[in-house]
Amino acid sequence: MAGKKIETAPARRGRPRAYDAEAALKQATDTFWRTGYSGTSLDSIAAATGMNPPSLYAAFGNKHALYLEALARYWEISLAATHEALAEDRPLAEALMLAYDAALSIYFSGKGSARGCFVLGTAVAESVEDAAIRSSVAQGLRKIDADFEARFRAARERGELKPDADPEALALLASATMHSIAIRARAGARRTELREFARKAVSVICGRKVEAD
Repeated sequence: MAGKKIETAPARRGRPRAYDAEAALKQATDTFWRTGYSGTSLDSIAAATGMNPPSLYAAFGNKHALYLEALARYWEISLAATHEALAEDRPLAEALMLAYDAALSIYFSGKGSARGCFVLGTAVAESVEDAAIRSSVAQGLRKIDADFEARFRAARERGELKPDADPEALALLASATMHSIAIRARAGARRTELREFARKAVSVICGRKVEAD
């Protein structure tokens, strides 16, 4: 992998201290989210998790392996939230707004300023040279597109969209809206402003005005 320095594990001494793997992964994710992959050192992760470097290596491997695990966990949480929001037992506009609300809850989940999407904020820059990160990003984006497309196909069949509606094109528009919200959150936009942005996008996608609630 060109241009990257992979940290190698030091010799392990003694038995690693007991740790809570889920809590440690969350704390490591928060650290990556704040300073990015390249800007995060193993020492800063050790400080955040309360684990010494040998214990981190024993639990997760090197920094790259730990980051990939954090990225996979983020995808698991965010994709599940989107999938649940797009349930077919809800009207289309309501389902879309729930999906964007779920995303906003994640983007504004940090302390202090909004941190946006973990993928866009940390993985996209690395994906140019890192095949493993690039693969994770691409797979996650395809899953988001697929969930939106499936919901639009169901909506067309139920008469919520015009018969000539293009579910694939609408899915790309819906996904792009989510990405734009994430970027704007990272840039300091207010949550209320971003929710209004989402409402306007849903109005365009659904072909009718969606009233603010």
